[in-house]
Amino acid sequence: MTHAHPHTSHHGVPHGHQHGHGTDGQAEILDLDAEVLAEHTASITAWLPLETNPRQIVDLGCGTGAGTFALLDRFPDAHVTAVDASAEHLQRLRTTACARGVEERVSRVQANLDDAAWPDLGSPDLVWASASLHHMAHPARVLRAVHDLLTPGGLFAVVELAGFPRFLPESAPENRPGLEERCHAATDRRTAEHLPHRGADWGPMLTAAGFTIEGEHAIAVNIEGSHSAAIGRYALGGLQRIRGAVADTLAPEDLTALDQLLDTGSPHSILRRDDLTMRTERTVWAARRA
Repeated sequence: MTHAHPHTSHHGVPHGHQHGHGTDGQAEILDLDAEVLAEHTASITAWLPLETNPRQIVDLGCGTGAGTFALLDRFPDAHVTAVDASAEHLQRLRTTACARGVEERVSRVQANLDDAAWPDLGSPDLVWASASLHHMAHPARVLRAVHDLLTPGGLFAVVELAGFPRFLPESAPENRPGLEERCHAATDRRTAEHLPHRGADWGPMLTAAGFTIEGEHAIAVNIEGSHSAAIGRYALGGLQRIRGAVADTLAPEDLTALDQLLDTGSPHSILRRDDLTMRTERTVWAARRA
């Protein structure tokens, strides 16, 4: 979701301001995330402790639609209301829905969920929020609003990220081992100022909002680059955005090594490496309205 902190992406990577990676670059990363993690997202939807298949679903902070389309695939009789503050993301979602032939099963709503008054989102059986709650300025208020929105017995699925994925081995690049971790440490310091709830334990907050926790599920993701050509593009896009955000805080040697990785024409380009592995962690909470 991109509404409350305009300098932070859907995954907590600050926006780049030097290489032209604005909303389009962010949307591309969201699409790559959906492609690479499709099986993991499908496993989350299959894990949800649902009493009956939902017919009305709301995807809060839908981005370009990774969760929306996973939910449509999992529940073929359901209709999804996709909510985001970004008109560009919603338009991209619409284009994908049309390409998939599911446009009639998706409604798009542009809204800032930090506003006190929400648009009419119906009475969903399932609300899904993946990597979006930590963007809210007032998450406790949002959780209460979701509680009141759900039908009695309805389920709220919250997916939280440990941070942006890592791709390089610790020994890489050869001239500056550990570069990726240092870059992420620099972004984490800045991100913490704007997103204090990223990586939060949502369980106690959900309970405080009146939910009953039905399950908690931690997922460790480890996907070798040889399994998906998209992993190299994901790594490139993520590091490009990191460079744009924290170049001024990196050591000159780190910046030089980073630029070599980002130079797609260089023999040192990250796209030419055969040792990439996408590593990340996600936690899912399933919370029911009594």
